[in-house]
Amino acid sequence: MAKTNFQYEKRQKELEKKKKAEEKARRKLEAKNNPKPADGAEGEDGEDADDADAEEATGDDAPAQPQ
Repeated sequence: MAKTNFQYEKRQKELEKKKKAEEKARRKLEAKNNPKPADGAEGEDGEDADDADAEEATGDDAPAQPQ
């Protein structure tokens, strides 16, 4: 029976941890560069209120296509 390669598993965990840390740093940098408006025009998921209303009206997640 083959032995478990613990070094491989450890390396995969380290890579995943590093990826999450980079993603967090990227999100933090974006938030710093693009501050939210003070009037609270954005919805819960970070979209503008106008964009959220347009999506609700069409009933799907895709942006509305001009006709």
